[in-house]
Amino acid sequence: MLLAIDVGNTNITLGLVQGETIISSRRASTRSSTTADELEASIDGLLRLDGATIADVGGMSLASVVPALTAVVSQVAERRGLPLLVAGAANMPMPVRVGRPGEVGPDRLVNSLAVGRLYGTPAIVVDFGTATTFDCVARDGGYVGGAIAPGPELGLEALAARTARLPLIDLVEPPHAIGTDTASAMQSGVVLGYRSLTEGLLARIRAELARSEKVEPREIQIVLTGGLSGGPWTRGLTGVDAVDPDLTLKGLGMLWAIVTGEPEVPGQKRIAWDGSAAGSIHLVPEGPK
Repeated sequence: MLLAIDVGNTNITLGLVQGETIISSRRASTRSSTTADELEASIDGLLRLDGATIADVGGMSLASVVPALTAVVSQVAERRGLPLLVAGAANMPMPVRVGRPGEVGPDRLVNSLAVGRLYGTPAIVVDFGTATTFDCVARDGGYVGGAIAPGPELGLEALAARTARLPLIDLVEPPHAIGTDTASAMQSGVVLGYRSLTEGLLARIRAELARSEKVEPREIQIVLTGGLSGGPWTRGLTGVDAVDPDLTLKGLGMLWAIVTGEPEVPGQKRIAWDGSAAGSIHLVPEGPK
Protein backbone atom coordinates (compact mmCIF):
# COMPACT_ATOMS: atom_id res chain seq x y z
CA MET A 1 0.00 0.00 0.00
CA LEU A 2 1.00 3.61 -0.51
CA LEU A 3 1.18 5.98 2.45
CA ALA A 4 0.04 9.48 1.44
CA ILE A 5 1.16 12.21 3.84
CA ASP A 6 -0.18 15.77 3.83
CA VAL A 7 1.85 17.94 6.21
CA GLY A 8 0.00 21.18 6.97
CA ASN A 9 0.75 23.96 9.40
CA THR A 10 -1.84 22.65 11.90
CA ASN A 11 -2.26 18.95 11.14
CA ILE A 12 -0.50 16.01 9.52
CA THR A 13 -2.97 13.84 7.61
CA LEU A 14 -2.08 10.26 6.70
CA GLY A 15 -3.90 8.14 4.16
CA LEU A 16 -3.42 4.50 3.21
CA VAL A 17 -3.98 4.22 -0.53
CA GLN A 18 -4.59 1.00 -2.41
CA GLY A 19 -5.10 1.45 -6.13
CA GLU A 20 -7.43 4.43 -6.44
CA THR A 21 -9.04 3.93 -3.04
CA ILE A 22 -8.32 5.66 0.27
CA ILE A 23 -8.42 2.72 2.67
CA SER A 24 -8.18 4.86 5.79
CA SER A 25 -7.12 8.32 6.91
CA ARG A 26 -5.91 9.67 10.24
CA ARG A 27 -4.89 13.07 11.54
CA ALA A 28 -2.36 14.29 14.13
CA SER A 29 -1.19 17.72 15.26
CA THR A 30 1.79 19.23 13.47
CA ARG A 31 4.91 19.86 15.55
CA SER A 32 7.82 21.23 13.56
CA SER A 33 10.23 20.05 16.28
CA THR A 34 9.21 16.39 15.84
CA THR A 35 12.17 14.03 15.47
CA ALA A 36 12.39 11.14 13.02
CA ASP A 37 11.95 8.67 15.90
CA GLU A 38 8.82 10.45 17.12
CA LEU A 39 7.33 10.73 13.64
CA GLU A 40 7.98 7.08 12.83
CA ALA A 41 6.33 6.00 16.08
CA SER A 42 3.38 8.34 15.44
CA ILE A 43 2.87 7.04 11.90
CA ASP A 44 3.02 3.43 13.06
CA GLY A 45 0.61 4.14 15.91
CA LEU A 46 -1.92 5.83 13.66
CA LEU A 47 -1.74 3.01 11.11
CA ARG A 48 -2.33 0.44 13.85
CA LEU A 49 -5.68 2.10 14.61
CA ASP A 50 -6.79 0.69 11.24
CA GLY A 51 -5.13 -2.70 11.58
CA ALA A 52 -2.02 -1.83 9.57
CA THR A 53 1.60 -1.03 10.37
CA ILE A 54 4.36 0.90 8.67
CA ALA A 55 5.73 -2.48 7.55
CA ASP A 56 2.69 -2.80 5.25
CA VAL A 57 3.68 0.36 3.35
CA GLY A 58 5.46 0.05 0.00
CA GLY A 59 6.05 3.73 -0.68
CA MET A 60 5.34 7.25 0.55
CA SER A 61 3.92 10.24 -1.32
CA LEU A 62 4.32 13.57 0.47
CA ALA A 63 2.92 17.09 0.20
CA SER A 64 4.44 19.33 2.87
CA VAL A 65 4.32 23.04 3.66
CA VAL A 66 6.63 22.62 6.67
CA PRO A 67 10.23 22.27 5.40
CA ALA A 68 11.55 20.94 8.72
CA LEU A 69 9.07 18.06 8.58
CA THR A 70 9.80 17.37 4.92
CA ALA A 71 13.35 16.56 6.01
CA VAL A 72 12.10 14.41 8.89
CA VAL A 73 9.78 12.39 6.64
CA SER A 74 12.74 11.88 4.28
CA GLN A 75 14.77 10.48 7.18
CA VAL A 76 11.99 8.05 8.10
CA ALA A 77 11.64 6.88 4.49
CA GLU A 78 15.38 6.44 4.06
CA ARG A 79 15.93 4.33 7.14
CA ARG A 80 12.85 2.24 6.37
CA GLY A 81 14.09 1.70 2.81
CA LEU A 82 10.89 3.17 1.38
CA PRO A 83 10.69 5.14 -1.86
CA LEU A 84 9.54 8.70 -1.21
CA LEU A 85 7.92 11.08 -3.68
CA VAL A 86 7.90 14.72 -2.59
CA ALA A 87 5.25 16.67 -4.51
CA GLY A 88 6.21 20.00 -6.05
CA ALA A 89 6.01 22.05 -9.22
CA ALA A 90 8.93 20.17 -10.76
CA ASN A 91 7.12 16.82 -10.83
CA MET A 92 3.54 17.93 -11.48
CA PRO A 93 2.16 16.31 -14.66
CA MET A 94 0.44 19.56 -15.63
CA PRO A 95 1.42 23.11 -16.60
CA VAL A 96 1.92 25.51 -13.68
CA ARG A 97 1.28 28.94 -15.21
CA VAL A 98 2.41 31.34 -12.52
CA GLY A 99 5.48 33.55 -12.30
CA ARG A 100 7.22 31.47 -9.63
CA PRO A 101 5.97 27.87 -9.74
CA GLY A 102 8.28 26.78 -6.92
CA GLU A 103 6.50 29.09 -4.48
CA VAL A 104 3.10 27.42 -4.92
CA GLY A 105 2.26 25.13 -1.99
CA PRO A 106 2.54 21.48 -3.02
CA ASP A 107 -0.85 20.72 -1.44
CA ARG A 108 -2.43 23.32 -3.73
CA LEU A 109 -0.87 21.71 -6.80
CA VAL A 110 -1.86 18.21 -5.71
CA ASN A 111 -5.45 19.40 -5.15
CA SER A 112 -5.48 20.92 -8.63
CA LEU A 113 -4.23 17.67 -10.14
CA ALA A 114 -6.91 15.67 -8.33
CA VAL A 115 -9.83 17.97 -9.05
CA GLY A 116 -9.27 17.86 -12.81
CA ARG A 117 -9.17 14.07 -12.90
CA LEU A 118 -12.06 13.50 -10.51
CA TYR A 119 -14.47 16.35 -11.23
CA GLY A 120 -13.44 17.91 -14.54
CA THR A 121 -12.20 21.32 -15.64
CA PRO A 122 -12.22 24.27 -15.47
CA ALA A 123 -12.38 24.08 -11.71
CA ILE A 124 -11.79 25.90 -8.44
CA VAL A 125 -10.64 24.10 -5.29
CA VAL A 126 -11.34 25.82 -1.96
CA ASP A 127 -9.19 24.27 0.78
CA PHE A 128 -10.29 25.18 4.32
CA GLY A 129 -7.37 24.77 6.73
CA THR A 130 -5.04 27.01 8.72
CA ALA A 131 -5.28 29.24 5.66
CA THR A 132 -8.10 29.08 3.15
CA THR A 133 -6.79 28.72 -0.38
CA PHE A 134 -8.63 29.17 -3.66
CA ASP A 135 -6.94 27.41 -6.60
CA CYS A 136 -7.91 27.60 -10.24
CA VAL A 137 -7.50 24.95 -12.93
CA ALA A 138 -7.86 25.78 -16.62
CA ARG A 139 -9.75 23.68 -19.14
CA ASP A 140 -6.53 21.93 -20.21
CA GLY A 141 -5.72 20.99 -16.60
CA GLY A 142 -3.11 23.68 -16.05
CA TYR A 143 -2.77 25.47 -12.72
CA VAL A 144 -3.32 29.20 -13.22
CA GLY A 145 -3.19 30.70 -9.71
CA GLY A 146 -5.57 31.54 -6.91
CA ALA A 147 -5.92 33.36 -3.61
CA ILE A 148 -4.98 32.87 0.05
CA ALA A 149 -6.96 34.10 3.06
CA PRO A 150 -6.54 33.46 6.80
CA GLY A 151 -8.54 30.47 8.01
CA PRO A 152 -11.42 30.93 10.49
CA GLU A 153 -9.60 29.30 13.40
CA LEU A 154 -6.56 31.49 12.76
CA GLY A 155 -8.75 34.59 12.87
CA LEU A 156 -10.43 33.45 16.06
CA GLU A 157 -7.09 32.72 17.74
CA ALA A 158 -5.80 36.15 16.72
CA LEU A 159 -8.84 37.84 18.28
CA ALA A 160 -8.35 36.00 21.56
CA ALA A 161 -4.57 36.50 21.64
CA ARG A 162 -4.46 40.16 20.64
CA THR A 163 -7.35 41.48 22.73
CA ALA A 164 -7.80 41.68 26.49
CA ARG A 165 -11.44 40.64 26.82
CA LEU A 166 -12.33 38.44 23.83
CA PRO A 167 -12.27 34.71 24.67
CA LEU A 168 -11.78 31.64 22.52
CA ILE A 169 -15.23 30.38 21.48
CA ASP A 170 -16.76 27.47 19.60
CA LEU A 171 -17.19 28.08 15.90
CA VAL A 172 -20.94 27.51 15.62
CA GLU A 173 -23.39 29.44 13.51
CA PRO A 174 -25.37 32.04 15.48
CA PRO A 175 -29.10 32.48 14.84
CA HIS A 176 -28.71 36.19 14.05
CA ALA A 177 -26.04 38.48 12.62
CA ILE A 178 -26.63 40.93 15.49
CA GLY A 179 -25.03 39.33 18.51
CA THR A 180 -26.49 40.03 21.95
CA ASP A 181 -23.42 38.99 23.95
CA THR A 182 -19.69 38.64 23.34
CA ALA A 183 -19.80 35.01 22.22
CA SER A 184 -22.65 35.46 19.73
CA ALA A 185 -21.10 38.67 18.41
CA MET A 186 -17.82 36.84 17.78
CA GLN A 187 -19.64 33.91 16.19
CA SER A 188 -21.40 36.35 13.87
CA GLY A 189 -18.16 38.05 12.91
CA VAL A 190 -16.17 34.86 12.43
CA VAL A 191 -18.70 32.31 11.11
CA LEU A 192 -21.09 34.53 9.14
CA GLY A 193 -18.29 36.89 8.20
CA TYR A 194 -16.15 34.04 7.00
CA ARG A 195 -18.98 32.69 4.86
CA SER A 196 -19.36 36.12 3.27
CA LEU A 197 -15.61 36.29 2.63
CA THR A 198 -15.72 32.89 0.94
CA GLU A 199 -18.78 33.72 -1.14
CA GLY A 200 -17.48 37.10 -2.25
CA LEU A 201 -13.99 35.94 -3.19
CA LEU A 202 -15.26 32.78 -4.83
CA ALA A 203 -17.71 34.77 -6.99
CA ARG A 204 -14.97 37.08 -8.24
CA ILE A 205 -12.54 34.26 -8.92
CA ARG A 206 -15.21 32.24 -10.70
CA ALA A 207 -16.13 35.18 -12.93
CA GLU A 208 -12.49 35.84 -13.85
CA LEU A 209 -11.78 32.18 -14.58
CA ALA A 210 -14.94 31.93 -16.71
CA ARG A 211 -13.83 34.92 -18.79
CA SER A 212 -10.30 33.63 -19.30
CA GLU A 213 -11.50 30.13 -20.20
CA LYS A 214 -14.42 31.41 -22.31
CA VAL A 215 -17.05 29.39 -20.49
CA GLU A 216 -20.15 30.16 -18.48
CA PRO A 217 -19.53 30.50 -14.71
CA ARG A 218 -21.90 27.59 -14.05
CA GLU A 219 -19.60 25.32 -16.08
CA ILE A 220 -16.78 25.72 -13.54
CA GLN A 221 -16.55 22.89 -11.02
CA ILE A 222 -16.37 24.07 -7.39
CA VAL A 223 -14.92 21.55 -4.93
CA LEU A 224 -14.36 22.13 -1.21
CA THR A 225 -11.69 20.25 0.74
CA GLY A 226 -9.56 20.49 3.87
CA GLY A 227 -10.06 19.68 7.52
CA LEU A 228 -12.54 22.52 8.02
CA SER A 229 -14.55 21.94 4.82
CA GLY A 230 -17.47 20.59 6.85
CA GLY A 231 -17.66 23.72 9.02
CA PRO A 232 -20.71 25.99 9.38
CA TRP A 233 -19.22 28.59 6.98
CA THR A 234 -19.70 26.14 4.07
CA ARG A 235 -23.47 25.79 4.52
CA GLY A 236 -25.45 27.55 1.88
CA LEU A 237 -22.49 28.34 -0.40
CA THR A 238 -23.92 28.54 -3.89
CA GLY A 239 -22.61 26.55 -6.83
CA VAL A 240 -20.64 23.96 -4.84
CA ASP A 241 -20.41 20.70 -6.76
CA ALA A 242 -18.69 18.52 -4.15
CA VAL A 243 -17.15 18.44 -0.68
CA ASP A 244 -14.17 16.07 -0.70
CA PRO A 245 -12.10 16.18 2.52
CA ASP A 246 -9.68 13.55 1.15
CA LEU A 247 -8.90 15.37 -2.12
CA THR A 248 -5.22 15.96 -1.23
CA LEU A 249 -4.66 12.33 -0.28
CA LYS A 250 -6.31 11.20 -3.52
CA GLY A 251 -4.10 13.59 -5.47
CA LEU A 252 -0.98 12.22 -3.80
CA GLY A 253 -2.05 8.73 -4.84
CA MET A 254 -2.60 9.90 -8.43
CA LEU A 255 0.75 11.68 -8.55
CA TRP A 256 2.51 8.55 -7.31
CA ALA A 257 0.86 6.39 -10.00
CA ILE A 258 1.73 8.89 -12.75
CA VAL A 259 5.34 9.52 -11.73
CA THR A 260 6.17 5.88 -11.03
CA GLY A 261 4.49 4.67 -14.20
CA GLU A 262 2.16 2.24 -12.51
CA PRO A 263 1.02 -0.35 -13.41
CA GLU A 264 4.49 -1.78 -13.03
CA VAL A 265 6.43 -3.12 -15.99
CA PRO A 266 7.61 -6.77 -15.81
CA GLY A 267 11.28 -6.88 -14.84
CA GLN A 268 11.05 -3.40 -13.27
CA LYS A 269 8.81 -4.09 -10.33
CA ARG A 270 10.77 -2.61 -7.47
CA ILE A 271 10.77 1.15 -6.94
CA ALA A 272 13.83 2.61 -5.25
CA TRP A 273 14.34 5.98 -3.67
CA ASP A 274 17.52 7.61 -4.97
CA GLY A 275 18.15 9.48 -1.71
CA SER A 276 18.21 12.92 -3.31
CA ALA A 277 17.06 16.03 -1.49
CA ALA A 278 14.21 16.45 -3.96
CA GLY A 279 12.90 13.03 -3.01
CA SER A 280 12.78 11.85 -6.61
CA ILE A 281 12.17 8.18 -7.29
CA HIS A 282 13.13 5.87 -10.10
CA LEU A 283 12.47 2.34 -11.27
CA VAL A 284 15.27 -0.21 -10.98
CA PRO A 285 15.42 -3.77 -12.26
CA GLU A 286 14.13 -6.29 -9.78
CA GLY A 287 17.01 -8.15 -8.17
CA PRO A 288 17.29 -11.83 -7.35
CA LYS A 289 14.96 -13.21 -4.71
